[in-house]
Amino acid sequence: MIDIQFVREHANLVKETIKKKFQAYKLKLVDEVIAKDEKWRALKTEADKLRSERNKLSREIGEAKKAGKNPASLLQRAQSIPDEITRIETQSDALYSDIQRIIMKLPNEMHSSVPVGKDAGENVVLKIIGKPKTLKFEVRNHAELAELLKLADFDASARTSGNGFYYIQGELALLNQALIRFALETMVKKGYTYVETPLMLRGEVIKSVTDLQDVQNQIYKIEGEDLYLIGTSEHALIGRYYDTILSEKQLPLKQTSYSMCFRKEIGSHGIDEKGLFRTHQFNKMEMVVICKSSESMKHYNDMQKITIDMFKQLGIPIRVLAICSGDLGDLKHAQVDIEAWSPRTHSYFEVGSCSNLTDAQARRLKIRCDGSQGRYVPHTLNNTAIATSRALVAILENYQQKDGTVKVPTVLHKYMFGTKVLGKKK
Repeated sequence: MIDIQFVREHANLVKETIKKKFQAYKLKLVDEVIAKDEKWRALKTEADKLRSERNKLSREIGEAKKAGKNPASLLQRAQSIPDEITRIETQSDALYSDIQRIIMKLPNEMHSSVPVGKDAGENVVLKIIGKPKTLKFEVRNHAELAELLKLADFDASARTSGNGFYYIQGELALLNQALIRFALETMVKKGYTYVETPLMLRGEVIKSVTDLQDVQNQIYKIEGEDLYLIGTSEHALIGRYYDTILSEKQLPLKQTSYSMCFRKEIGSHGIDEKGLFRTHQFNKMEMVVICKSSESMKHYNDMQKITIDMFKQLGIPIRVLAICSGDLGDLKHAQVDIEAWSPRTHSYFEVGSCSNLTDAQARRLKIRCDGSQGRYVPHTLNNTAIATSRALVAILENYQQKDGTVKVPTVLHKYMFGTKVLGKKK
């Protein structure tokens, strides 16, 4: 949520952002919210004047009584003021609710580096890291490979839970845990505090951490309760500071968490496909940063570098995409996606995402910070350290061998209880 003061002072810039995001239907909202804000401020001024008049009348009534004068006319006026204030405050509260509703729909200001484009097809490749592998044999689908090695049971999960879930076992399950340990050690060494979070959040929190459309299309609600399953541990990590005041001395606040994540994935292609690529439940190592505005782009660059370096250590070829204006979420100032190479499809697929949300998310969450120059709203950022199911797909496809076995990346050997090749007969 952007600052209403920013809208007042930079209405044309807000409109330009809307145009760059190809959301012309929102242009009228800028004028509407400015008009409502002007009326709200006028009502607030009127209410303040009435309160001042009430206080003045109270003094005059007291003085009249001391002087032995009849304060009847003063009392009559003083008694009418509370009703006038109530009437004005009722109008003011309704207007304020309208303003908040509208401003939640306005997009965050975008960084100058964000390419202008209508949709995902116009995202820009920033860099390619590692040479894409071309295997000299028929490359198996990751799901086929996992089942061949008897390390996954997608038929059982379809029977027990439906499409979009999975059973993995043995060496593949250990590989999943190895990825978590690898990411955790990396994050702690980088100065991030490890936090274990709740897997459910109240509605007011979940609706503050993500776009409202995502709440409708992606987030599972617990029937009969004001609780939602988290779509990523970032929701709980940053939601922890809902309606709190931090000290500037705490910044930058850098935290990481591993959790199970849950998503409905409505409207997403591939959810009915067997495998690990797009699922309703998955494991993810996430990182968040809360910082001063002057430092947020530095952290943005540092955070994405951590994920890039981890995939380099895993030996997985990747590319980095700058997300274009039309594909950028409304809360986001800038975003890059990390994509891994698939030797089966000869294309890349998303394995991580890094976002700078400036103060838009913190404003929704009512996070404030007390600093040397007074109270302000800090910036928030998030990044996927590693989503293990996507990483497993990348490893299975890139490290498979002609005989159907799969090499384990060297950096993960120490977590694998001696296993260096999945499916190799002991």
